[in-house]
Amino acid sequence: MFCFQTTRSEFDSSEFEVRRRYQDFVWLKSKLEDAHPTLIIPPLPEKFIVKGMVERFNNDFIETRRKALHKFLNRIADHPTLTFNDDFKIFLTAQAWELTSHKKQGPGLFSRMGQTLKAVASSVRGVKNRPEEFTELGEYAEAFSQKINVLDKVSQRISKEEKDYYEEMKEYGPIYTLWSASEEELVDPLRGVANCIDKCCKITEALNTKLSCDLIPIIHEYVLYSETLS
Repeated sequence: MFCFQTTRSEFDSSEFEVRRRYQDFVWLKSKLEDAHPTLIIPPLPEKFIVKGMVERFNNDFIETRRKALHKFLNRIADHPTLTFNDDFKIFLTAQAWELTSHKKQGPGLFSRMGQTLKAVASSVRGVKNRPEEFTELGEYAEAFSQKINVLDKVSQRISKEEKDYYEEMKEYGPIYTLWSASEEELVDPLRGVANCIDKCCKITEALNTKLSCDLIPIIHEYVLYSETLS
């Protein structure tokens, strides 16, 4: 379920609450690509794998994808051209059955024009005598894609290792606390170690939360954008 708010006068209401499936977002992105073939359409998060998680109904996965889908819609809403797309307006306002009915309609004029432009672009993609600046841009985009993909994999691996480290360290605190109960002469040192471990756990958890919520999604979004450019 998604709730959308707007202050624009062309909408009948200032707030809409609609139910959308992932395939509805795929449809919207496809319609935007057809209608605006010369624009870079914001990427969608993957259907099953986000931030290295493969559990489709895992709570973390669902929340991560929900945020990514909201960001996708916000990117479109903030775009000076895409925000006025008719299919985008229908996506935001139509009830599920209305959207299903609209999706069954044939492609409009702009959609057919977009498909034609795509076909033309594909036919000239292999042209040898392309301007040098396009070749340089292509090489730059390819190099950027390779580097950002490496950075994405490294950041996700670091996040996983930090989580494993946190889970292991979390088990040691209670051990030292229990140990202190049976060693009268070592009560204070053992409790001190337990407190230090507890503080380390909290700091590690906070750092990994920042990494998982703030850094990794941004890096991965760049990966998706680089795939769009290619």
